Amino acid sequence: MPQHQPTLMEPILSYNNGNGNNSDYDVMNWFEDLSQNAGFVQTQLLCQILEQNYGVEYLKKWLGSYNILEMDACALESLFSSVVPLASHADFEPFMQRIADGDTTPLLTQQPITTLSLSSGTTEGRQKFVPFTRHSAQTTLQIFTLAAAYRSRVYPIREGGRVLEFIYSSNRFKTKGGLTVGTATTHYYASEEFKIKQHKTKSFTCSPQEVISGGDYKQSTYCHLLLGLYFSDQVEFITSAFIYSMVQAFTTFEELWREICNDIRDGTLSSRIKSSKMRKAALDIISPSPNLASKLEDSCKELEGVDWFGLIPKLWPNAKYVYSIMTGSMQPYLKKLRHYANGLPLVSAEYGSTESWIGVNVDPSLPPEDVTFAVVPTFSYFEFIPLHRHEKKLSSGGDDFMEDKPIPLSQIKVGQEYEVVLTTFPGLYRCRLGDVVEVASFHNGIPKLNFVCRRKLILTVNIDKNTEKDLQLVVERGSHILNKASRAELIDFTSYADVSNQPGHYVIYWEIKGEVEDNVLGACCNEMDKSFADHGYVVSRKTNSIGPLELCVLESGTFKKILDNFIANGAALSQFKTPRCTNNHVILKILNTCTTKKFRSTAYNNCSNEQ
Repeated sequence: MPQHQPTLMEPILSYNNGNGNNSDYDVMNWFEDLSQNAGFVQTQLLCQILEQNYGVEYLKKWLGSYNILEMDACALESLFSSVVPLASHADFEPFMQRIADGDTTPLLTQQPITTLSLSSGTTEGRQKFVPFTRHSAQTTLQIFTLAAAYRSRVYPIREGGRVLEFIYSSNRFKTKGGLTVGTATTHYYASEEFKIKQHKTKSFTCSPQEVISGGDYKQSTYCHLLLGLYFSDQVEFITSAFIYSMVQAFTTFEELWREICNDIRDGTLSSRIKSSKMRKAALDIISPSPNLASKLEDSCKELEGVDWFGLIPKLWPNAKYVYSIMTGSMQPYLKKLRHYANGLPLVSAEYGSTESWIGVNVDPSLPPEDVTFAVVPTFSYFEFIPLHRHEKKLSSGGDDFMEDKPIPLSQIKVGQEYEVVLTTFPGLYRCRLGDVVEVASFHNGIPKLNFVCRRKLILTVNIDKNTEKDLQLVVERGSHILNKASRAELIDFTSYADVSNQPGHYVIYWEIKGEVEDNVLGACCNEMDKSFADHGYVVSRKTNSIGPLELCVLESGTFKKILDNFIANGAALSQFKTPRCTNNHVILKILNTCTTKKFRSTAYNNCSNEQ
């Protein structure tokens, strides 16, 4: 089997003990060189994937009669895209199940698979297996090292400082065939690459492995906060996989700060922490610090008086920025995070999925709403399906896009929307990711992508089609009225297309903190109903073929119940994303059980008289 050679295909990843700046320069220089000839790199990468996985069962059906080891790279790329069909996860599931059951024949990859990752499952309520190999951990190390180099140009950090990381592993389990199963983040945090990353990025996490892998997110969060404050003067930046985890942690801190300060004062650990391993690990680090505790208590009393505005810079005065995934379904939490950050830069983390990393943020000074991701062409072979919106054409299909044939990375154009397609070393071939992206610009020859939405996350009842992004804009309009008319705060939201009765209608669920008059909530409901701009929705509402939008107000803590249910099924907090549109019966049962008030829109009441 051909060996992977250290050429332009991979960065210099040896740790430089002498001068960290040289290490940053090396990895950025590698990427800059790479970006000059991304099309060539992609063609060579596809050849490597196919040569390395030559003879696997999945590919035999289409490539079995070809001697691909002797083919020219360009010819192989052309052959691959013409004979191997586009696929979805459903096409790989039978192979994944055989692997999970212990089949060791090369089904998807020639690399040994001893570990499987679980996708989040927050959208469909069902987690999917994805192969996790050493390559998966190595690309994670590479993208973190590359991203840290670009961040350090804008926000230099002190070498040897600490990072407050709200990161969580889930419990891992064994399949029938003896393979280890867990989330991709869980596998990474347990890998050698995670330890190497701390040296490469010159920053060390505040929490030991026993806290990260504790298995109970509430206990882990308490210890993350405790240790983060114990090392508060050393913290250079604060991070989490998704900003949801960070906001959740700071919301928890508002309730538990006195207890945490007592532990810091006395060098003790709350009885909340039941895990013996976690207790020992945390107690081995902390010692009584009465002066620090008093200082933190004074700060917290001051913060309480301003509704915790500026919590982050107040408690972590040397933090340079906050770093996390802030795009897509995370955008609704930006307002709360900015409240805590009080002007501290928010840096959007990299773009990836359980299947593969995709792009790096090379412009960390941009606000999260404007961030783009430069594709790293050595991680996977990328294709892009051009998507065209129907405009005002009324279509009864379940999608709001028309498709062209997939094209390689070298042919995509600025301003065009695409669905991402992946071919990976661990054994996915032309797998549709379901992400819609737009090409914003180019970094030399590498496209910089703007994440638009998940393609199939669509509210639809009739001829209407509204994406996650459409829903977010509508909820922003409704919450603007909420904020103007009251001091209440929208905590979280989701939606459901209810077709159990005719005409079907949209249901939007809100969890709100604070008191709100019913007439204000009614106005919010009306505003959201009339803010859906999709032509199919507007026409259907005017003709009453879609019923009035329904706003359901939830009791406090409802979305925590959804989170707890998600984690009870084996997932990790690091992976959790509130589903913005759901038909999951378990989630819907929680939502409907916790509904305290309902409002129906009157926004289109006069339209039938105008027809």
